[in-house]
Formats: sequence, structure tokens, C-alpha cells
Amino acid sequence: MTAAAGEEVRAAGGVVWHWGPPGEAGREQRASGLEIVVVHRPAYDDWSLPKGKVDPGESDEDCARREVEEETGLRCRLGLELPSVRYRDRNGRDKVVRYWTMVATAGELAPRHEVDVARWLDVESARAVLTYAHDRDLVSSAARAIADAESR
Repeated sequence: MTAAAGEEVRAAGGVVWHWGPPGEAGREQRASGLEIVVVHRPAYDDWSLPKGKVDPGESDEDCARREVEEETGLRCRLGLELPSVRYRDRNGRDKVVRYWTMVATAGELAPRHEVDVARWLDVESARAVLTYAHDRDLVSSAARAIADAESR
């Protein structure tokens, strides 16, 4: 989707997560075992969360699923909607990105499309490697939301 001057660019993506392997003692470590997918995009030389522009006629939810699969190889189901992110893209256009927590239902993590690296990282490592503050904040929000939902 190409935005005209003054028009918002719409995009969608996901904070794809799973519980990592159990600790050495064999206990499942919910708080520290959460892992998030991060991707490296060589065109921007940045680390980010998988996302992309909404195609004409496409819902934000369908876009999020499509973009995550295109960039990571993972087919996912949507979970909780997270706070939207607003910023100016490198062309000076306003961009609004909607995100959801997402859980993989099929596929293997592998970089695809505009991505040269895709990997699972624990929350702190993901926050450390992500280029943009809004992505780091989103990972923190997602981790809290996932922990809250899982504790119910």
C-alpha cells in the first residue's frame, strides 16, 4: 500500500512468543523462559519485530499473520492486541502499526522475504538487541500481558 502525501501508512505485525526450554533443574520457568522472535532487516540494518504494510482490502489482523509468516516462516494465531505504535517513517510519513501477541501453529523459524536473520531470544536479550525504543517497550508490554494471561 502506498500512502499519498498526508495519509497515514497502516501496518501490522506480531510479538511472536513461546516458552523456552526448562531450566537445568527440569522445572518449567515461566517468568524467565519466555522467548520472542526478533528479525534483522538488511535494507534498514535494524533489529525489529516482524511487521509490514497492510495491502488494499486486507484487514490489519490478516496483514499481521501474513507479514509474520512472510518474514519468519511461522504461521501464527493472534492473541492479545497490544498498544499501537505511531512514528514517522524514513520518508517522513506518519505510520501506525498494530501489534498482537502471536503463537506459532505451524512452520519453522527461518529468515525469509526482507529478513536475513530471525531468532528466538529471551525477553531481556530481545530488548537489548532491538533497534527501536518502541519495539523494546512493546516487548515489555507483551511479556507483562502474556504473564498476566498465563497466570489466570
